[in-house]
Amino acid sequence: MQTLQDMERKLKSADDLHTVVRTMKSLAAVSIRQYEDATRSLDRYFESVEMGLRAALRTHPLVGNQKEPHKTLIIVFGSDQGMAGRFNEAIVEFVQAARHEMKIKDDRLLTWVIGAKAHGLMEDTIGKVNQFFSLPPSAEGISPKVQQILLLLAEIRKKHGELRLILFHNHPAGGSSYTQHRVNLLPPDQKWLKDLGGRQWVDRQIPLYTLPWEELFGALIGEYLFVAFFRAFASSMAAENAARLASMQRAEKNIEETKEELTRTFHTLRQNTISEELFDVISGFEALSETSEDSR
Repeated sequence: MQTLQDMERKLKSADDLHTVVRTMKSLAAVSIRQYEDATRSLDRYFESVEMGLRAALRTHPLVGNQKEPHKTLIIVFGSDQGMAGRFNEAIVEFVQAARHEMKIKDDRLLTWVIGAKAHGLMEDTIGKVNQFFSLPPSAEGISPKVQQILLLLAEIRKKHGELRLILFHNHPAGGSSYTQHRVNLLPPDQKWLKDLGGRQWVDRQIPLYTLPWEELFGALIGEYLFVAFFRAFASSMAAENAARLASMQRAEKNIEETKEELTRTFHTLRQNTISEELFDVISGFEALSETSEDSR
């Protein structure tokens, strides 16, 4: 049978847990804003990259000149930490469906995974993971991580030739919800390139460049990849915190309901204890009264 001391300990534990959950809720909300701001900070930079590509493609249209890649590299963004609901399960299921749709043979597929939780799930459900990366601890750590991946990507492209590169990540959908995104990075989208090269220039002065065209175009595609990877990191990490926020909201609701139940039980138990003590006092008083009357 539970005692008042047991109930007090349970209520204190519930209060402590409630405090932790509220703190994690606040941290998740702040982190969402941090990563969304990081994504928006690249918008102007990406406009500059697009302008450079427009200038390069004015005289060197690429449409129809690209070879079919022999290998496909998929990069899956997950999380390193838990308490985010089905965040990792959702993206892995999305990858499974896309892989089935693309019908890629195992000997032509390379798989990279970002995030320890997603890494384990990918190995369990899809098979071998060729490369694993941990997530950066904050928005400031995204750029170095992207540079690390791009350097390794350059080595893989030298080894296997041009790749089909596809990113899979969760994306915030407002509030504490998120959706799954697939981004086809390489080869660059033909329609996009044609549209860029065919746009009218922004002013009367035609752009000039002194670098060899292939070197210029390669550098611009490298910057395009940097922006795309940075956005994927920031979007995925914002979505992770949105998922964690939703989990903490559910946990907070459950804790509050548990606290209410524990409080009711505590009050009932305390009232019963008080009633029993009163009955004991009354019974003792009556017994003493009867003894006094008998002695007379």
